[in-house]
Amino acid sequence: MLNSLAHMRRFAGGALVAAALALPSAASADTIRIAFGDIATVESLHFLAAVERAKEKGVDVEMTFFKSEDVAAQAVVSGDADVGVGTPYALIQKVKAPIRVFLQLSTLRFYPIVNAEAYKTWKDLDGQEVAVHARGSGTEAIMKLMAEREGIKYSNISYVPGAEVRAGALLQGNIKASIVDSPNRNMLMEKAPGKFIVLPLGEVKASDEALYANTKFLEEHQAAVDILVEAVLQTWRDVQANPDVVVEWREKYGLLADIPDDMAAEIKPYFKDLSDGKALPLNGGGEAAAKDDLAFYTLAGQIEGDPETLAVADFWEVGPVNRAVAKLGAQ
Repeated sequence: MLNSLAHMRRFAGGALVAAALALPSAASADTIRIAFGDIATVESLHFLAAVERAKEKGVDVEMTFFKSEDVAAQAVVSGDADVGVGTPYALIQKVKAPIRVFLQLSTLRFYPIVNAEAYKTWKDLDGQEVAVHARGSGTEAIMKLMAEREGIKYSNISYVPGAEVRAGALLQGNIKASIVDSPNRNMLMEKAPGKFIVLPLGEVKASDEALYANTKFLEEHQAAVDILVEAVLQTWRDVQANPDVVVEWREKYGLLADIPDDMAAEIKPYFKDLSDGKALPLNGGGEAAAKDDLAFYTLAGQIEGDPETLAVADFWEVGPVNRAVAKLGAQ
């Protein structure tokens, strides 16, 4: 199953790597090159739709899919891409990279899961290996934070991109401790009842994915960035109001057109889950989200310092979100 899931991820990603062509418009001739540190899956359909909607407003958006958030971040830092998707707090602080987060896309909603035959509690993971999405990802931050809270130390953290790939590996027994999203948690519980335990997290409040860019790009392409931010916020609000609209966007824009039927069947329940859980940041995060992130990623060991004294402006450019919320209204 792991191999088939990985194949589907590659298949879905390959169908979308050809970036979108700009639609004719007098609004803007700007191009935004987005580096996405994963392949396109059902979980990214709303973002892909938001990109299409930004293109309808005259912004030429080129999407490139990389194998990891690390590689995507390198593309932004080197100037090979303009906007990245991820949470590059450690990169900003440690490398002094001239990049800033400017829009929160999602908050952390992940579930640490262990094979019940091997582990029952967090303490059982002391000296054991765990698998997360990628270096610097929210999944890694959560697992590091919980190790600190529980007073344990992992023998190794392995990086296995894709929640469905990690879930497949758990089912096959190739890994025994990992962290997945809600659809894959549900899948594991349905396919192997009693085999897995979800470990308690307590409250975790932080960004999972965000948009970031070089500060110079944000300055010089403000109009295009504002259109993209507005498109994302409007899309998120539309999904919150009617999650089934994602199916309509998929057909309208030809998104993930060739995925298998079983993957397409996951679209409605996935976005209903997001809507029911009010998981989409309808106001784009901004300063409040930045402060939450600084507190979380400090506790998780991704960045250093006292979160009370760390400056939001050193990590975030809140202008695009503030302008979008002023225009669209707060929700």
